[in-house]
Amino acid sequence: GLCLLVLRLFIGVHVFLVSCALPDSLLRRFIVRMMCLVLGVFVRQSDPRLRDASVRVYIANHVTQFDHNVINLLTSCNTPALNSAPGFICWSRGFMELGVTGSRVELVDSLKAYSSHRTNPPLLLFPEEAATNGRAGLLRFSSWPFSVLDVVQPVALRVQRPLITVSVADSSWIAELLWTFFVPFTVYQVRWMPSVPRRAEELSEDFALRVQELLAMELGVVSTRLTAADRTEHMKRLRHTSPLPFAPAPNRPLATRAQAPSSLASVTPEDVQLTAMAQRVKEVLPHVPLEAISLDLAQTNCVDTTIANLLEGRAPFSPEREDLGTDPLAPSTSHATAASGVQDSIAAPSSKPATKQFAKSPVERHLSLQERKRALYDYARR
Repeated sequence: GLCLLVLRLFIGVHVFLVSCALPDSLLRRFIVRMMCLVLGVFVRQSDPRLRDASVRVYIANHVTQFDHNVINLLTSCNTPALNSAPGFICWSRGFMELGVTGSRVELVDSLKAYSSHRTNPPLLLFPEEAATNGRAGLLRFSSWPFSVLDVVQPVALRVQRPLITVSVADSSWIAELLWTFFVPFTVYQVRWMPSVPRRAEELSEDFALRVQELLAMELGVVSTRLTAADRTEHMKRLRHTSPLPFAPAPNRPLATRAQAPSSLASVTPEDVQLTAMAQRVKEVLPHVPLEAISLDLAQTNCVDTTIANLLEGRAPFSPEREDLGTDPLAPSTSHATAASGVQDSIAAPSSKPATKQFAKSPVERHLSLQERKRALYDYARR
């Protein structure tokens, strides 16, 4: 694998230079496709006669970061750069820069203006907006790709690779390229499907759902309602709640520390992880019972979200009452005293009190979050 990687890195530079030097034509696609065979990239297509030359928008499922390059070896098409920063890297990866950094409405308007010129190549769009391995299901299609034109052509894409998994979550395009050079071969199977027109008075959301169902049936997977934002949030939670070794906090009572080893014998790793997160919340909010913290953590699975829910009253609880003589350094356990302490700390850095409702403006939400974080830091220090 290492020998193939080093050899294919030098060959890949020549493939890149040839693809940049030759104009877009059938000869260029044939030469680059043959050179990609040396790189271990095999591209096969099924039912090429179904490819409609009059269709201006191709819709494909997203498996790897190089899907647009593979389909571009079969037919001329352009994919707009959505999440990549404009520049040499974006251009070298084969994306089309539109210069639109605003909303989806501006993007759709730019794509409509691009498609109005018949000399421009067709558009290749990925409504999933995030790459998956393509073995379990399709992410929910966004509606904006189906607002460009009324006729689209679905393209079913499968990728197979020996030994190494294709499209690992949170893997960068550089890592995916290196693994492609490392393994003996990677097979891309492209299947063209008949074009799908929009029905009379059909909304873009319904049009997207219908095409998603057709692609899911062709690929033999399920059509999910999970979006790319759900996938991103799931990966953030996995990184945030990585397994941590259980260690009692230094300010916990000795009796609680002595009981901890015996209680670990009958708990699962999930319970240990939940207990560790509950202790972290308990250190910040000592007046909140552990039962209320654990109940909210079981729903949110996030320390920051649970702290915000407890502070803002979304998770009801009864404050604990402790003997003030047990620990002279312990803060007051009264809910009113804790609330007044939080409000005082909030008022110290900013004259504007933290809102108790979900703000409509992103700026207000960001300021409210910063105020709550500052209040928690000040309260924990006291």
